[in-house]
Amino acid sequence: MTDQAATETKPGITFDEFARVGLRVARIVEAEPHPNADRLLKLQVDDGSGEPRQICAGIKGHYEPADLLGRLIVIVANLAPRQIRGEESRGMLLAASDAPKGDGGDRSVILLTPMSEIEPGSAVS
Repeated sequence: MTDQAATETKPGITFDEFARVGLRVARIVEAEPHPNADRLLKLQVDDGSGEPRQICAGIKGHYEPADLLGRLIVIVANLAPRQIRGEESRGMLLAASDAPKGDGGDRSVILLTPMSEIEPGSAVS
């Protein structure tokens, strides 16, 4: 771990602000390279809602799409949708890293996953 990764902090938030974040378990059902970005994968996830959800994630250099199929991940489900290089992303997956983005060195990126099987849509708190 780099010193910068160990000491990087964000401004404090209140409990009420944190409680607004909708963390949910989702299962990756499709994964493919983003057609317009070198470092992004385009994921289709089952978030338990009955509707498919697309998330674009900067994990292409760390995971092969086929290796992600069926994996449970943790997502921010209530993040406002946004266009990322021409594709809509409706959420964000959570991952840990041992170095900040863009520092130019080797960087491990590890998806946050439940320790046991649990239904997609389950709340994370």
